Formats: sequence, structure tokens, C-alpha cells
Amino acid sequence: MSQIRKKLYKIIFGTDTKLGRLFDIILLWAILFSITVVIFESLKTLRSEYYVFFLYAEWGFTILFTIEYFTRIWISPKPFKYIFSFLGLVDLLSIVPTYISLILTGSHYLMIIRAIRLLRVFRIFKINYFTNQGELIILALKTSFRKIGVFLFAILNIVVIIGAIMYVVEGEANGFDSIPRSIYWAIVTITTVGYGDISPQTPLGQFISSIIMIMGYAIIAVPTGIVSAEITKQNYKTEELKCENCKSIIDLKDKFCANCGYMLS
Repeated sequence: MSQIRKKLYKIIFGTDTKLGRLFDIILLWAILFSITVVIFESLKTLRSEYYVFFLYAEWGFTILFTIEYFTRIWISPKPFKYIFSFLGLVDLLSIVPTYISLILTGSHYLMIIRAIRLLRVFRIFKINYFTNQGELIILALKTSFRKIGVFLFAILNIVVIIGAIMYVVEGEANGFDSIPRSIYWAIVTITTVGYGDISPQTPLGQFISSIIMIMGYAIIAVPTGIVSAEITKQNYKTEELKCENCKSIIDLKDKFCANCGYMLS
């Protein structure tokens, strides 16, 4: 039994063998087809005409992915590590909606989360460059979290104050019937979305909204600048930590490259 588990582990979790690569490619196609089924089922005309086909296809893919999920748990040396990993949680969430739909109608459309499983394409085709760039962005977002947090807190204070001012200036007669609704208007305006469901009617209100709109352009650029600066910083650090010979990532404490053995200066 242990030998079978080891062979299945190489096929399901690995991509170094032909069978492992073939398994992952088939899995990706199955994910694509299941997503396509969910998308087309949302079309009323197709749903009414091909209801039985969509039903069987939906349950067929769900049963297939359920078997795959529990097989991964069974063959994994550390089952809980897989279960609580990012991909493990995505695998679970991709099958749960169908079972929930037995109780809650329409919840099966949440199966569209299976699209996240397509991230395995980077592992299958060994697109390390894109994987590293993705990790770089995540690291930049983590390091800039506090700065963005302070920025968002400041914006929250601004929209609350502006909302209260507009509630006083415009009043209920012009649609600003409460401070929360006025705050909603301030958020929509300062983010330059501008739904237009509420708009100031008085000259003073229009003057204030003009200032907020101009502020919006500057405000939107702030978090973008913070994240961009962090990405540049992390990219610079990454470039510094590369081996001169094979360009693989190295540790500053190492005297030799772990990949090629090149002596580090």
C-alpha cells in the first residue's frame, strides 16, 4: 500500500515524470471544462434547454474533483499541511458549492473559484520567472501593508468628515438624507467612480464636490506609488542576491552558490 501511495504521490504532486505532467494537464482541462459549464449554465436560454446536461456535468466534475481532493489527502506525507495550504483550501472550496446547492439554491455558481486552480499551470510548465514575479508582488504588498493601512485610515476620516459636511450643506431634500448615505457619496466621488445616483444641487455643495474630485486623482496615486516603490525595492534586493554565474537566488551568509558551487564574492 505504501508503494502505491508513493507512486500516486509522484504522479499527483510531481511534474518531473511523464505521468505526473499528463495528470496535471488533464486536470487543467477538466477545470477549464467545468468552469465553462458553470458560465454557460448561467445563461437562461441554455439553462432551460440543456438543464439535464448541465446537472450531470456539474455533478460529474464535482465527484471527480472530490475523489482527487481526498486522494491528495491520503497520499500526502503531511495531510494537514496540504489541507491548510493555499492550494488545498482552494481545492476544497472548489467542490463544496455543489454540495451546498442541495440546501442553498444557486450556490453552485461559486464553483467558478475553480479558476484559481489554474495557477498550477505555472508549476506544470515550470514557468519559474512568473512564479518569482508573483512572489515579489506578494512580498511588496506585505511590506507596504502598514503604509497603506495608515493611508486608508486617513481616507476614512476624510470621507466621514466630508459626508457630514455634505449632509449639512445639501440636506434631505437633495438626496443626502443621512450621514451614512452622504459618506457613501463621498467615497464614490473621491474614488472618481461617480455613479450619479446622488448629486449635489446647491452651489456650495457643487464647489465642495469639485474639490473632492480633484483630490481623488491625487489620492488614487498614493497606494499605487507605495506598492510600486516596494516592488522596486524588493526587485533590487532580489537582484543583489543572485549568483553571478547561474543567476539563482543565494543567501548572503553563503560562501558558495548552492546551485552551481560558484565562489561568491
